[in-house]
Amino acid sequence: MARMQISTDTSTWLLQAKDFLDEARRLKPGPERNELRQTAKVLREIAKLEAASESALNRDWRRRT
Repeated sequence: MARMQISTDTSTWLLQAKDFLDEARRLKPGPERNELRQTAKVLREIAKLEAASESALNRDWRRRT
């Protein structure tokens, strides 16, 4: 399994996703565990979109200056 490197500027979304996955790992397989894993998946997607958005804003800002 690939490990995620956590930098000093890790998004809150990714930290929450990690917490949800840690909790899911403590549970036995079942609907509750699956729900936590799905929630973590959505949080990771939000973090990815947020990073892309910030990157686009930074590129746009650099062009204006």
